[in-house]
Amino acid sequence: MLPAINHLFLRGMRRLLQRPRRLRFPSLFALFSMLTGCALSSLTTPTLPPMPTGIPVSAWETLAPGLERRAYTPPNSNFGALIAVRIDPSVYSLRAHYRPGTPLTLDEWQAALPGAVVIVNANFFDLQFNALGLVITDGVAYGQAFSDRGALVQVQNGVPRVRSTILEPYLGEALEQAVQAFPMLVMDGAASFNNPNGDRTSRRTVAAQDSQGRILLLATPLLGLSLTELSAYLPTTDMDIVNAVNLDGGGSTMMYVGPASPPYALASFDPVPVVLAVYPR
Repeated sequence: MLPAINHLFLRGMRRLLQRPRRLRFPSLFALFSMLTGCALSSLTTPTLPPMPTGIPVSAWETLAPGLERRAYTPPNSNFGALIAVRIDPSVYSLRAHYRPGTPLTLDEWQAALPGAVVIVNANFFDLQFNALGLVITDGVAYGQAFSDRGALVQVQNGVPRVRSTILEPYLGEALEQAVQAFPMLVMDGAASFNNPNGDRTSRRTVAAQDSQGRILLLATPLLGLSLTELSAYLPTTDMDIVNAVNLDGGGSTMMYVGPASPPYALASFDPVPVVLAVYPR
């Protein structure tokens, strides 16, 4: 979703939250349903996703060899829980999937990608549901790479990497998979975003890489965090993050973790045209 659309959505939410005495119970229920991740198309019969209360916060939970999950609670954040999935690239591979002009809901992506064990949303996109920035899926490139912002989550020669496209612009080299978004949140292990202009609390999706080369996919299931808060927080955790990039968030944030029991499904408010999926090798 475009940042401008996210802004309109969040501005509407703020107006509701600033007038709590005028809200009736059905309105509160609908608002809670939206904030916890049900799709807008389902508001007539809301279905709340699983809450992160069953996910361990003190240690990583092994879902399968090479696949772990954990919840983090950033300090001084209301409803700012962060769900992290850690992936060993020697056991799992990453693929980008793109449906220009024909976005899918999380349920539809799950049906379309039955072999995927993890799915998250990826690129920002325009009103016609075409991805902004570069997408490469199985060696076929779409769009034009940003060179003045953000990062690629790429796979080259079977090796995944989170790469700053400011420090290393994409020059057309062969990649098997890639998605691109912005801004960079962590670079070389340090916070890299601190711009309060227009920054605001929102649901977030993040792709990161640690010092061992493992890929981390993260999502905030409720109100989320500002980019500045998230950038400052990630290097303080025990995730040992070297590089991290913000993927499309707000109404687009989605996450599916199939090996969890029960499977964890955080639906987006909007259908999305690009996802990053994880598969057993």
